[in-house]
Amino acid sequence: MVYPSGLLGTFLKHCRTLLTLQSYLRVAPMRRLIRIALILLLFPPLLAAVAGWLSAPAFLHPIRRELTPDLLREAEASFLVTGTTREDFEVRAPDSALLRGWKVRPKIPNGNWVLLFHGVADNRVGVLGQAEFLLRAGYSVVMMDARAHGASGGPMATYGWLERNDTSAIIDALESREHPKHIFALGESMGAGIVLQSAAADRRIEAVVAEASFANLREAAYDYAGLRKYPWLGKTLFAPGTWTLLYRDQKLAGFPVAEVSPVKAVASRAFPVLLICDEQDVALPCRHSEMIYAAARGPKQLWVVPRAFHTAALGFQPEEFRRRVLSFFAAYSSAAPGQTTSMPSMARGHGSS
Repeated sequence: MVYPSGLLGTFLKHCRTLLTLQSYLRVAPMRRLIRIALILLLFPPLLAAVAGWLSAPAFLHPIRRELTPDLLREAEASFLVTGTTREDFEVRAPDSALLRGWKVRPKIPNGNWVLLFHGVADNRVGVLGQAEFLLRAGYSVVMMDARAHGASGGPMATYGWLERNDTSAIIDALESREHPKHIFALGESMGAGIVLQSAAADRRIEAVVAEASFANLREAAYDYAGLRKYPWLGKTLFAPGTWTLLYRDQKLAGFPVAEVSPVKAVASRAFPVLLICDEQDVALPCRHSEMIYAAARGPKQLWVVPRAFHTAALGFQPEEFRRRVLSFFAAYSSAAPGQTTSMPSMARGHGSS
């Protein structure tokens, strides 16, 4: 553009410069705001994806809680009080992993056995409280360390994919030596998910009590990615963390993550199940048990325990916990082995009704 000479030309040049600068100042902040918004929007998902990728191995290799002398003394004291006898029990899994645990018999056994399954990063002593009242009621119990837990072998935890085969091997060994009338099972957290999948795969398990089970690995990963408080974050903003965690675990472990699913298990075989969920559970909230309850085809009950935290139902309502579990197993103890008695499904229960 050609400007006239003199003061007029100089004035016009300065005006154009000011207009250009003003236009830039209007656009530049907008661009900066867009950049900042994009960073804020994309950074959390990217960070979640990296965190999911890095934490995947820990998911398969949980902290191993050793069977220390103090824990052994605690167990021995409990068995002494209940007048029961403990016997070491070792079983070779189909993949050759050595599973270690105990068989425990009451003073006057009723001929029925209960398999007890502990939670992640725990060992067999974690279900000692459940063993105590079952033994007092005449049930013999099997308390095993899950693979990659406690004193048991196995390269990694698979949350039911290999553990269901381990359970069948344990039942094979139990039947060959003890000839049980009925076999029931009770699991906590990871153990609840394992026993539900085991019962779907092995009809010799006649009834299951499952407290704080996960619905499937994807739902559990949502809670994990959502910092165990905001599962909606795991499904939205932090979803890449869920995707990378499950993808890498599937590649590392070599099993289909989508098939590790108690929901699918209860839909595939109609076995009796008592589901227990803890009202204040943030690790595996009640929606997991509700999903399993909705999918279950067999006789089913759901008990929501007020104020209880993750796997703490026995501590919060001990009498009611014992009453419900013993009544549940007693209902199926009179049937012929492998045969389910007809028992009406119980609607969702809240509290001690």
